[in-house]
Amino acid sequence: MPPPSSSPPPIGIDVGGTFTDFVVVTADGLRVHKASTTDPQQKAVGTGLSSLDAPSTAPVVHGTTTATNVLLERRGARTALVTTKGFADVLAIGRQARPALYDLQPSRPPPLVPAKHRYEVPERLSADGEVLTPLNEDAVRRVGQHLAEEDVKSVAVVFLFSYQNPTHEARAAAILRDALPNEVSITRSSALLPEYREYERTATTIVNAYVRPPVAHYLRRLDDALAKRSVRVMQSNGGTIGLAHVVEQPARLALSGPAGGVVGALGVAQRAMDTDAPRIMTLDMGGTSADVALCNGAVPRTTEHAIADLPLRLPATDIHTVGAGGGSIAHVDAGGSLRVGPESAGAEPGPVCYGRGGTTPTVTDAHLVLGRLKAEHVLGGEGDLDMAPAAAYEAMADLGTDMGRSPEDTALGILRVANTTMERALRRVSVERGHDPRDYTLVAFGGAGPLHATALAEALGMRRVLVPPTPGVLSALGLLMADVVYDASRAVLRRAAPLRDDPSPLRTAADAVASEVRAVLTDHGAPDLQFELDLRYAGQSYEVRVPVASPITRARVDEAVRTFHGRHRGRYGHADPDAPVEVVALRGRGTVAVPTPPLPHEPETEAPLDDAVLGTRPVWFAPDGPIPTTAYARSALHHGHTLEGPAVLHQYDTTLVVPPDWQAHVDAGQNVWIER
Repeated sequence: MPPPSSSPPPIGIDVGGTFTDFVVVTADGLRVHKASTTDPQQKAVGTGLSSLDAPSTAPVVHGTTTATNVLLERRGARTALVTTKGFADVLAIGRQARPALYDLQPSRPPPLVPAKHRYEVPERLSADGEVLTPLNEDAVRRVGQHLAEEDVKSVAVVFLFSYQNPTHEARAAAILRDALPNEVSITRSSALLPEYREYERTATTIVNAYVRPPVAHYLRRLDDALAKRSVRVMQSNGGTIGLAHVVEQPARLALSGPAGGVVGALGVAQRAMDTDAPRIMTLDMGGTSADVALCNGAVPRTTEHAIADLPLRLPATDIHTVGAGGGSIAHVDAGGSLRVGPESAGAEPGPVCYGRGGTTPTVTDAHLVLGRLKAEHVLGGEGDLDMAPAAAYEAMADLGTDMGRSPEDTALGILRVANTTMERALRRVSVERGHDPRDYTLVAFGGAGPLHATALAEALGMRRVLVPPTPGVLSALGLLMADVVYDASRAVLRRAAPLRDDPSPLRTAADAVASEVRAVLTDHGAPDLQFELDLRYAGQSYEVRVPVASPITRARVDEAVRTFHGRHRGRYGHADPDAPVEVVALRGRGTVAVPTPPLPHEPETEAPLDDAVLGTRPVWFAPDGPIPTTAYARSALHHGHTLEGPAVLHQYDTTLVVPPDWQAHVDAGQNVWIER
């Protein structure tokens, strides 16, 4: 049942590259709204809330692209690095990875902190955290004076081996705090990421410092705009957190929006498939990009990912993103090949059919030319778009002339290229990791996901596609399903065998993690704490994560090691139970559960299917010509309705395509299942 009227239901708000999505659960079901994303984004948030007419005290759960956009567009704060003498170039040296092995003139994006803003100070710790060279406090004060003169807005403090002993970093930060204006933020690596790997820790701390001022500015303005409403923000790890902590560590927001989509897809699938552990692959295709993930009954997590070629070693949902969205621009390259994306038309000017000045055809224009989209059904015909289908056809004809193809054949080519890009992404999270896509259900959402889902399922040999009731705003719905979560970690770097005899170092690390988690979540309730260990064979440079129960005992360390061997074999095809195992880090996740929002549930309908028919029109599915295709209003489809392809289903936030040789039916949760 919906929350009582005395407690207004929360509102999910997800800001995307093209649209800002709103969802609220009411006694009458889900209310959704889409507004064009504006600059500043707070404007779209205010406009959408006015359209929803929600109570002024209704809490908000927010997914934002602010941190991601700051990194992609390189428009963060002027940032400085203060580090151990001799290590200022760690950021530039990196891992010496070469993405293009045979490129004779490789290029890398410039570091977020230029050389002139990297400062070294005398201090040194051993690998065990013992002081070898005391911190030179006078040197730190001189650095503070230089930073003030350079008008630096944010500072990253990263000392060698500070994850073993944070005292030097803490003292340096205090000295800098006294020397710098209050508005200058300071990020310590030992507070953000107390783990080994100097380059990744340095890069992650710098990313946090770089995005901190603009994200803090955005969140403060958002908080002011929302007035009396309480606000939680979605993190990359698939959990939400209050504004106070996120302002300090905004790097945790890099995958804020996409994470909400995976949480929402898993929540819908659990109800639709009547299991707590559904096996699904997710396809979230919006206006700018497509995000894919594989869920074996849980939200997949990782600590090794990158944003804009910048390593970000913080807990995140394991998502693979490609530049294929409804706004992805199609063009012919110098070799005469058709390319689609990663450039996007965005919300302004948008696709040609938006009538806002776009001149180059996009994926959305291709669907319109092929008859899959209908201008009067975009945003239910109630949006602020003055659709221009004739302009889209003309732009498609111009592009086709460059290739000697008809407008329709060109549009089909655009979809094939976009689908191939997304197919590679889906294979990357499944086949390349030892999973057979045929064992999974594809959950399609986002404004464009249901338009492409069956073509991708066909290419991967999958038999079923699940489309939720409100796929175009599922990421916003996922925000309402996300628990309050905080992740913390501590470096261990010890062999497992001695820890079996004396697990006290693990207990000490677990106590420190538990204290940090409880301190962050104290305003949200008592968290449920779960611990994991990062394990590897001695000499390896990668880890496998396994659970460990608390309190940590010898028997539980033994169990974790046995689990490690099994998971290593499952992931990499081999294991060596006789080889020494190392414990690299201990991780803890604190979770405060939130009430699950009620989803639609209806009895089997007695209404005839004809009541949902909007008409029949020609739609292109192949180059040999259009096929008469029935169009349906999804709002008039109910539990028990079954229809044969070819068909298109129109609804406010998206359009579903059911190709020939596929059929669709509606379940009690108003989900549409599309099957061979």
